[in-house]
Amino acid sequence: MEILHATIKGTGKPLLILHGYFGMSDNWKTLGNQFSENYEVHLIDQRNHGRSFHDAAFNYALLVEDLYRYILHHQLEKVHLLGHSMGGKTAMLFAITHPQMVDKLLIADISPRKYEPHHNAILAGLNSIDFSIQTTRALVDAKLAELIPEVGVRQFLLKNVYWIEKGRLAFRFYLKSLTENNAHIGDALPNGTSFTGETLFLKGAKSGYITAQELPIIDRYFSKATVVTIANAGHWLHAENPKDFYNAVVGFLAP
Repeated sequence: MEILHATIKGTGKPLLILHGYFGMSDNWKTLGNQFSENYEVHLIDQRNHGRSFHDAAFNYALLVEDLYRYILHHQLEKVHLLGHSMGGKTAMLFAITHPQMVDKLLIADISPRKYEPHHNAILAGLNSIDFSIQTTRALVDAKLAELIPEVGVRQFLLKNVYWIEKGRLAFRFYLKSLTENNAHIGDALPNGTSFTGETLFLKGAKSGYITAQELPIIDRYFSKATVVTIANAGHWLHAENPKDFYNAVVGFLAP
């Protein structure tokens, strides 16, 4: 079985970081460098993302299995686990499935509930790209703009565009599988499950992913959960307000 790709920095207690949908470990490079001053940081690419393996199958049970194999492969014990959005769902399910392997759990701007699929415009935009026609980043951006007007979203997606060979661009993520399995991204945690370890939920003040309606759901699954709001930030809170995000994480992880 293939092992997930990761960038590992620093020494100390392992802190594993999982990116969100269409993301990759590189999105966490700056914060990862900061965290590595006190922890052994693992910036992980989940399957079908970044430099990790591509597979037709894609759901949270598989993402949890991938992470389990990764932890065994690197002989890690009692890790701190931080996940954003899709990565947060993976981290929650992992903590519920393998509680003995998790010390502290940190979830960035996602809750345990089901979210309806809402990436249709992004997927349509990405699938409209023909790299034999869109041969430069500027041309890719212009084509994406036809369906994705938000500049920030396009910039985020364009980080996945790379030169697969001289003169030919490609996406790092496995778009076919992500498109076919998009419905799984919003899946809820299984009913009747829970994690009793210390848990921190970080929500963006301008984001709608965690509202007052989600708080009882969080409490039901995570009895030791604390919810902290990151000011002046939306769903990409770690990128929009990295200073407050860093301080909240380090404060929570401190012995």
